[in-house]
Amino acid sequence: MRSRTPDRLCAEAVDLARAAAEETALPGTVGEHIGAVADADRVVTHLFACKEPGYRGWRWAVTVARASRAKVVTLDESVLLPGPDALLAPEWVPWSERLRPGDMGPGDLLPTEAEDLRLEPGYSGEEAPPPNSVVAEGMAADVADSEEADVVPGSPAAQPAPARGGIADIAEELGMRRARVLSRYGLHAAADRWEEAYGAKTPMAQAAPATCMTCGFLSPLTGSLRQAFGVCANEFSPADGRVVSLAYGCGAHSEAAVMPAPPRPAPPVVDETVVEPLSLRPEEGGSVSETGPAEELGHS
Repeated sequence: MRSRTPDRLCAEAVDLARAAAEETALPGTVGEHIGAVADADRVVTHLFACKEPGYRGWRWAVTVARASRAKVVTLDESVLLPGPDALLAPEWVPWSERLRPGDMGPGDLLPTEAEDLRLEPGYSGEEAPPPNSVVAEGMAADVADSEEADVVPGSPAAQPAPARGGIADIAEELGMRRARVLSRYGLHAAADRWEEAYGAKTPMAQAAPATCMTCGFLSPLTGSLRQAFGVCANEFSPADGRVVSLAYGCGAHSEAAVMPAPPRPAPPVVDETVVEPLSLRPEEGGSVSETGPAEELGHS
C-alpha cells in the first residue's frame, strides 16, 4: 500500500491553489492557508479559510495534481466545502413530511403513498363472490317464492329469477365502491386527533354545563364513529362545523338556559334607621356624652 504523504511539488503549489480560489470566490473572502491533504498519488487538495459572511467554518478546497515524472503542477478543481465546525442547514425533509394541518392552500396537491397505513383497498369491482362465501350461498338459494318474481305463463321451471342488486350496487350504497377506504388504523388516528382537540379533557369541556351528548345542536356521525363523535351545528360554539367528542361541551349548549343557575349570595343590606350618638367637642365648652341618642333627646 502506497503512503498518502502529500506529493512535494503539489504540496508546494500553494500560490497556484490560492489564485484559483480567489478567482472563484468574491474578492477578499479567501483567508489563510489551513493545510494540504493527499487525495491520491500526486493529487493534493489545499484548504483555505472562507471569510464570506454566512459561511462560518467553511473552507475553499482547491485540488491540484501532476502527471507521473512531470514537474508541472496543474489545477483540477476549486470548490467551497463545509468544515468540521461549519454552519450547515438542517437536513432536507421532503415537503410531504414537512406539511402540517392548515398548510394546504388552493391549487396544492398532496399525493398519498400507495402503502399509506390510513387506507386499505375498497371494493375490487368483481360481481361474483367467492364460491364458499355466505353471499354466494344466498344467491344460490331458491328464489321462486320471492315476492318480486315475475310470473309468466308456463311451468314453474320456466319462471325467471327475480332481479337482484349486484355486489357493486351494495358497495356503492355503503360507500365502499372506492379504490381505497379508511383503514382501522386511519380510523383510530382520526379519533385520537378529534378527542385531543375537542374532547372531555379540554378546558372548554371542563367548564361546560353539560356534554354534547345532550345538546340539540349535535349532528351524530354514521357508522362506528356514531358511538363517540358528532358534528357541532351551533354557529356560536367554538366547535361549529367541527367533529366533537360526545363528552365535549361548551357554554353554547342548547339547554344551558333552562339549567338551574348556581345560587347567588344575597345582596348586602344597609340599615339606615340607626342613629349614631352625638358628642360635643371639649374646646366648645361641653363634655363628651356617653349616653345614647334616646337619652339625649329625652333630657333636652
